[in-house]
Amino acid sequence: MSLQAYKTASTRAESPRQAEYRLFGQVTRALMHAATLDKTKFAERMDALDWNRRLWSTLATACSDSNNALPQAVRAQIISISLFVSRHTSVVARGEDDFTTLIDINRSIMQGLSGQTE
Repeated sequence: MSLQAYKTASTRAESPRQAEYRLFGQVTRALMHAATLDKTKFAERMDALDWNRRLWSTLATACSDSNNALPQAVRAQIISISLFVSRHTSVVARGEDDFTTLIDINRSIMQGLSGQTE
């Protein structure tokens, strides 16, 4: 079986919630890796920050759609988090803070998607 066929089969077998968890995992790993890089690796660090910001922006856009099935309060919370992530990403990009807050937010979302509670 080719790699592409495997990828296609695996995405068909996972639920939307599982796909979101997987995507958050990939983005969060990229942020964790970027956090370990020297600040001179600006482009690589920015790639991870940009990927995370685009993920949150996409979620906010989906939540602003009136046809979205999530409860209004949840949609509003996701949009609010997205706005915070966007602002905080700029702070991290300027070197005024580290990646920890962004990583922690994503991990919290992943816990919710997996059904785990602390």
